[in-house]
Amino acid sequence: MSHKPQSDPGLEADFDDEDDIEYVSKSQLKREMNALQALGVALMELSKAQLKKLNLPEELQTAIKDAQKITANGAIKRQRQYIGRLMRDVDPAPIQAFLASLRGENSRQTAWFHQLERTRDELLADDQAVAALITEHPQIDIQQLRQLVRNARTERAAQKPPKHFRALFQFLKELYPEPALLEKDADEAEDDDE
Repeated sequence: MSHKPQSDPGLEADFDDEDDIEYVSKSQLKREMNALQALGVALMELSKAQLKKLNLPEELQTAIKDAQKITANGAIKRQRQYIGRLMRDVDPAPIQAFLASLRGENSRQTAWFHQLERTRDELLADDQAVAALITEHPQIDIQQLRQLVRNARTERAAQKPPKHFRALFQFLKELYPEPALLEKDADEAEDDDE
């Protein structure tokens, strides 16, 4: 004689809530883990100063620093896997945003670079643009600006390497600070006030 197992009515009610549970396949989990490991590998390529800006957990920072010192293929593979496991406990969004800004994918930073390039091109094309820049920024070193523009124009006409052309760009970078730096400076100022 076989007994039919009796079910607990309260147990059946718990299974009705299965719609709330999101099923994730093993393949999806593996893709996510590989993505975290790849993000960890990207962190291994950063300098100490860049890593410090991310405020990563100490264990992850140590693992990344150790990985930067390893040269053996097998050991580096194991270290990458370890970093991938540590990355599971870290929110990847700020790291991805930071890496994107380093690669120049930050739209604000890109717009800033384009504006600097346009300003430089205008300065090289027209003396009125130089006068307008001097009017806009009365504190500017007028002699240095005019000399950079004159040398960059001569350099371009002679088809020489763009030494002064680049120097003019650097001059403009100092004149118009990077947008991300402005935010960081404001955050640091708030931290100093506390």
